[in-house]
Amino acid sequence: MINIIQKIKNTDWPLITEEMHQKGYSVISNLLSEEDCDSLRSAYNQPDLYRKTVVMARHRFGLGEYKYFNYPLPDLIQTVRTQIYPYLAPIANSWFKALHINIQYPLQHEEFLKQCHSNQQQKATPLILKYEKGGFNTLHQDLYGDIYFPIQIVLMLSDPEKDFTGGEFVLTQQVPRAQSKAIVLQPKKGDILIFTTNFKPEKGNKGYYRVNMKHGVSEVKEGSRYALGIIFHDATS
Repeated sequence: MINIIQKIKNTDWPLITEEMHQKGYSVISNLLSEEDCDSLRSAYNQPDLYRKTVVMARHRFGLGEYKYFNYPLPDLIQTVRTQIYPYLAPIANSWFKALHINIQYPLQHEEFLKQCHSNQQQKATPLILKYEKGGFNTLHQDLYGDIYFPIQIVLMLSDPEKDFTGGEFVLTQQVPRAQSKAIVLQPKKGDILIFTTNFKPEKGNKGYYRVNMKHGVSEVKEGSRYALGIIFHDATS
């Protein structure tokens, strides 16, 4: 875990912060090694790691499957979740201040989880997602309760040049009184994509206003696509 922690510390966080303010997303390249990705992907078939499996078609969420990890989380996931949060909390706090929302997040993840748990949000939310040919994920927001963190991350575990085609990550941005903007991204194996969970502030002529955003995955044309999502708040169910 020392290598992962050092890579997170060495990331250009001022650049990440600026990109989050401007675009609502940013990418950290090659944070995970090939071995890290393969280890997480192989864990998909270890049922004791998970508290819940969701077949997406049953709920009209798309076509594919995902599993929520149970506590205690695997070390790598726990480390990434705990170590990245303190860099994202100031971004979230500046967004809420700009939009005059009276919420400020603690700078340590453990303190934030205490808020979740006091609100009966005690279920782990990191999840691993698997899509085969034809799989996709409809546009959505991962909230899970009244207490939420407005930024989340995805760790890409498959290689878009070798393991699958299609399956792009899609963000939509809804500007008030305007048509939606679509953003299409294809992070590589080992990359971490940071993005807004549900909104970001946008500066207008009269100050900041709220731009709502959703995310999903386009149809996988060939192969298998694995990704791991880390949501920083816990869930009620």
